[in-house]
Amino acid sequence: MSVKPIKNRITGMTGTDYPIIQAPMGWIARAQLASAVSNAGGLGIIETSSGEFENIKAEVAKMRELTDKPFGMNVALSYVKGSNVIDFVIEQGIKFVTTSSGSPKVCTEPFQQAGIKVFHVVPTLEMAMKAIDCGVDGLVVEGGEGGGFKNPSPVSTMVLLPLIRSRVDVPIIAAGGMCDGLSMAGAFAMGAEGVQMGTRMLSCSDSPVHVNFKNAVLAARETDTVFLNQEARPALRALRTARTGDLAPLGKFDVMEHMANLQTLYFGGDMEAAIPLSGQVAGRIDAVVSAREIIERTMAEFDDIMRGLARQYAS
Repeated sequence: MSVKPIKNRITGMTGTDYPIIQAPMGWIARAQLASAVSNAGGLGIIETSSGEFENIKAEVAKMRELTDKPFGMNVALSYVKGSNVIDFVIEQGIKFVTTSSGSPKVCTEPFQQAGIKVFHVVPTLEMAMKAIDCGVDGLVVEGGEGGGFKNPSPVSTMVLLPLIRSRVDVPIIAAGGMCDGLSMAGAFAMGAEGVQMGTRMLSCSDSPVHVNFKNAVLAARETDTVFLNQEARPALRALRTARTGDLAPLGKFDVMEHMANLQTLYFGGDMEAAIPLSGQVAGRIDAVVSAREIIERTMAEFDDIMRGLARQYAS
């Protein structure tokens, strides 16, 4: 399938053909998945939230063996304190970083001085404006329907994205509910110039997670996630399992206690070993396909939708 590249501020900053970014999922967002995304014309992201910096450095080296395309890294600021992660990321020689789970004030200037573009993940307008005040190059606007660690007061992408767009001029990557050309077209209509996919990439054939997790995503309905720990931080959105069903009525609990065996869940396939993070978009995913097929299908569908709307509604 041949899909024409998109030229906008996101692809200009990332150097990619398409403004599709893979989410920085801890332990999952490593060379196997990220290289497949980059090779398909999107932007693969290497995580740092696992804190395994020697392993992550090896994953960056592996990326350079698996792809000659651009890729980026994520810095989860609350989980890497005291680790000198800023210097670590700069040493990797990448040109695009997303930051999350903390204030980008501590890293924006040194990253930019090193020639790295900085996009901060924000779940509210207030946090978006604080990030802008820190001088970030762009924003990842993450709706509450997305999976993973969340703001305790979730706001849907359809509300949050146009709200933040009305207040800022920087390029925006939409996250939360993104999985195909239809959701991408909707995000662009509301002011985004790129999309980030998490659950969709977690469940692709290039993802290293166990088939049990992928099958759980395929089986999930749009109502099969739970929002947990909403009286504390971080709140989480995850697939409904026996464990998360028991946790759902609790407004507050020790999140890290229930994430201790995350790798057993991800790579061993024990869906009760930890909290299986996932977005509501799991209800729209019905097949395990490659990252390349996801990106090519997304771009073809996006193009068809945008052209169709122009024919139908343009005067």
